Amino acid sequence: MSATSQLGMLSDLARDARDQAGQLLAGERQNEQQVAAQLESLSRYRLEYAQRLQNAMRDGIDPASMHNYQQFLASLDAALDRARQALNDQRKRVQQSQQQWQQEQQRLSAYDTLTSRRHAEQQREQGRREQRIDDEMAAGRLLRQRANESGS
Repeated sequence: MSATSQLGMLSDLARDARDQAGQLLAGERQNEQQVAAQLESLSRYRLEYAQRLQNAMRDGIDPASMHNYQQFLASLDAALDRARQALNDQRKRVQQSQQQWQQEQQRLSAYDTLTSRRHAEQQREQGRREQRIDDEMAAGRLLRQRANESGS
C-alpha cells in the first residue's frame, strides 16, 4: 500500500471520527437545551407556587396548609438544586464533546496538510520528470541535427 493511499485512509478515518464527534456534540448541546428548559420551567413553577402561598397568606391560611405549602416549596427547591447540578454536569459534557471535536478536527487538518504536501511533491516530481524528458528529447534532436550537419 502506498504512502498516499495510507494517508488517504487515515484522512478518511479522521473525517469519520470528526463527524462522529460532531454528532455527539450536537446531541449533547440538544440535551443541554432540554435540561435548561426543564430548569426554567421548574423555576417558573416555583415562583408561581410561591405566589400562591403569598396569596393564601394574605387571604388567611390554616397552619396545616401553610406547612404543606412550605414542604412543597422545599421539595421544589431541592428539585431546582438537582436541576441546576444536572445543567452544570451537562455543560461539562458539552465542553468535553467540544474539545473532542476540536481534537478530531485538528487531526483531520494535519492529515489534510500532509496530503496536500504529498500531492504538491508529486506534482513537482512529475514536472521534473517531464522537464527531464523534454531536455533529453531536445538534446537528442540537437545531436541528430549536428550529426546530419557534419554528415553532409
